[in-house]
Amino acid sequence: MHPAARPPAIERSEITALPAPFDAWFKTRGWAPRVHQLALLDIANAGRSALLVAPTGAGKTLAGFLPSLIALHQNPRTTRRRGIHTLYVSPLKALAVDVHRNVEKPVEEMGLSIRLETRTGDTSAGKRQRQKVDPPDILMTTPEQVALLIASKEALLLFGDLKRVVFDELHAIEPSKRGDLLALDLARLRRLAPDLVTVGLSATVAEPERLQRWLVAQNSSRNSAEDMADLVVGPAGASADIRILDYEDERLPWSGHTGRWAFEQVYRSIRDARLALVFVNTRAQAELTFQALWDLNDDGLAIALHHGSLETAQRRKVEAAMVEGKLRAVVCTATLDLGIDWGDVDLVINMGAPKGASRLAQRIGRANHRLDEPSRALLVPANRFEVLECRAALEAVKDGKQDDPVIRVGALDVLAQHVWGMAVAAPFQPDDLYAEVIEAFPYAALDRQTFDQVVDFVATGGYALRAYERYARLKAMPDGRVRLANPRLAQAYRLNVGTIVEADMLKVRLVRGRGQTGGRTTGPISRNGRVLGEMEEWFIEQLTPGDTFLFGGEIVCFEGMLENEAIVSRSFDKDPKIPSYQGGKFPLSTYLAASVRRMLSTPSEWTRLPSQVSDWLKLQQWKSRLPGLDDLLVETFPRGDKNYLVAYPFEGRLAHQTLGVLLTRRLERARARPLGFVANDYAIAVWGLGDMGRLIGTGRLSLSELFDEDMLGDDLDAWLQESSLMQRAFHYCSVISGLVERRHPGKEKTGRQLSVSTKLVFDVLRTHEPDHILLKAAMADAATGQLDIRRLGDMLRRVKERIVHVELDQVSPLAVPIMLEIGRVSVGGDASESLLADAADDLIREATR
Repeated sequence: MHPAARPPAIERSEITALPAPFDAWFKTRGWAPRVHQLALLDIANAGRSALLVAPTGAGKTLAGFLPSLIALHQNPRTTRRRGIHTLYVSPLKALAVDVHRNVEKPVEEMGLSIRLETRTGDTSAGKRQRQKVDPPDILMTTPEQVALLIASKEALLLFGDLKRVVFDELHAIEPSKRGDLLALDLARLRRLAPDLVTVGLSATVAEPERLQRWLVAQNSSRNSAEDMADLVVGPAGASADIRILDYEDERLPWSGHTGRWAFEQVYRSIRDARLALVFVNTRAQAELTFQALWDLNDDGLAIALHHGSLETAQRRKVEAAMVEGKLRAVVCTATLDLGIDWGDVDLVINMGAPKGASRLAQRIGRANHRLDEPSRALLVPANRFEVLECRAALEAVKDGKQDDPVIRVGALDVLAQHVWGMAVAAPFQPDDLYAEVIEAFPYAALDRQTFDQVVDFVATGGYALRAYERYARLKAMPDGRVRLANPRLAQAYRLNVGTIVEADMLKVRLVRGRGQTGGRTTGPISRNGRVLGEMEEWFIEQLTPGDTFLFGGEIVCFEGMLENEAIVSRSFDKDPKIPSYQGGKFPLSTYLAASVRRMLSTPSEWTRLPSQVSDWLKLQQWKSRLPGLDDLLVETFPRGDKNYLVAYPFEGRLAHQTLGVLLTRRLERARARPLGFVANDYAIAVWGLGDMGRLIGTGRLSLSELFDEDMLGDDLDAWLQESSLMQRAFHYCSVISGLVERRHPGKEKTGRQLSVSTKLVFDVLRTHEPDHILLKAAMADAATGQLDIRRLGDMLRRVKERIVHVELDQVSPLAVPIMLEIGRVSVGGDASESLLADAADDLIREATR
């Protein structure tokens, strides 16, 4: 048992008997309450909060709601105040709707007089308004709706009698800005309803203590078990049936990320399943995979596509068809990762490496929602390195291992949004709000000076902006309280609440035209057609009329722009472009990275690998060497008219990209004349005109100095001053904090307008107030997000005095995959695969001769 867990009194004889309707409901189904379900009931009766950690199919949802249903049955609505009794919070709108359906069924079957409702962004304005004056017993909603409700004048009516808050998929919410905002909202709910208890429902996590603390009010003077929710661990489910796709009869690619080589085998696996979920890691990969499977679909199987850029109505249509059993497969991204019961799914296929053990376990849980039957999963590595990663992920799931959580503190831009929202609710006393904020786990260590800086920023924009009235959102009152500077700011808050900042998007509208017969539409562009979804503005800007690309599972022809919409028609082009969506690429997790390094450094483990991969590693061992568990292998070699340095940190794409930038700066100072670099999850390659191997061999270039941790000091700061990354991070922080508003009553700013606004402010603050609170927030975001500075620093400390240099005359076998990344430009279709194969053949011949 986890050391923080209190052993719940869960002997059945000690539990009060279930009320008659509940006992009868279980018995008529031949069921009995599970131990962890009774444990949560026992903890609820004791008035304590709890975290339930249990696998898919263990009945977490029923466990979370059972205490509420029993309490509402024993204390009907007519004998209590008319506020919400239980608040359920889900990270996904679809999950809230799904749970509503699953809980409503037993309520109806037991004949309970309990009203359950959902409230999401899709709920009608009329229903949302009615809920404020006539709230249901149980409200199922999302984090953004909670923020809106606690900032409303009806907050006390809604939540004054709140008894219980259930957070579903808490492990997915907590380590994010949404988790920060929700923690702050929970602190306010405790002020409105001091006796409320919380319940967190979570899949297996590596360190449950963070979630236990997140669920209860923190007291920095105690920092003890009193500041933690009880921990209840559900039973382990049946071991998952996971296998890696058999490719002994196929040539496994050395590089690439599509998994195109395996599409025929994937299709056959779909044909043999009842309902398969085909997970991919990016939306662009989803489009490519769906189109490839559709081209192979001679059996006419019902295969659908689901990702976040598709129109909401289209996604809901796919979800409904899954529940009704009308589909055989769905190609999807992380939009279907979380715990929704999507019908009779019996196979999960993961295209490419999962990038994390926890993510793989989560996805596998979508198959077979039964605790005592194994989930089936098929892993499809896209290249040779991904075989190692898939093997490591498979063994991690088998051993119950999880990825280490990302350690972070509450974001200051999120706190600024919350301060604004609390002023919308009512004037506040800064002392009182500070005491409330530090009860939230992400902000437990927040010092008063930083809090006051955040309040001053919301009030004035900060020192450099206080002369501009547009940035003044709060005003001080004679009694020391703080209020909104203008009533219109309440509406502005409601329109801009939330922490999800999408990339600049444009709607894609499908119209009829000659594009349906292979040509382009001529004449005026029409808006008569349906919206397929949204795409990044920067991708649309690269298109010219007549260009074709995949979107929404169709090949479409770009006709042109009409206001803020991209107009497309159907096309039968055989070689379409593939959308290059921003984001969505998961970096390799720390746990899996360490597992891959361990596998490489332990030849006895290679017997479990396919011969193509084990032979590749043996060849590398012969031609060069393999990195040790905690070593950093650095290879240098000439090729053509350039010289190359390849390092193998195995720390993920983000950390490697940051390392590449800083290495090239240092190599430039060492007069190695670097020209560029590429990075993937496993390695980094730098090329230049100088002979880096000779410089290292003669001592003119020191590897210990080149990879010294001090690169994260002045070199990093100097680069950040020049790069657009900090500006992009500042842009997101400005939007979340409310400094720049995305939406105004009756209109919405375009992405370009937002970018121009934030760039102007960024330049002013960097020049006149470099310690501005938003610049600090942007730096924190860059460090934990796109730069992954913490992980890079850990790696540099790990390899200190453990750097191994091998000077070669030619490219090594292990370097072939990263070398194939150099100069790659996606040209779509089979042409790109053919070019990649040709390049791979040339490099392989060179590496093996």
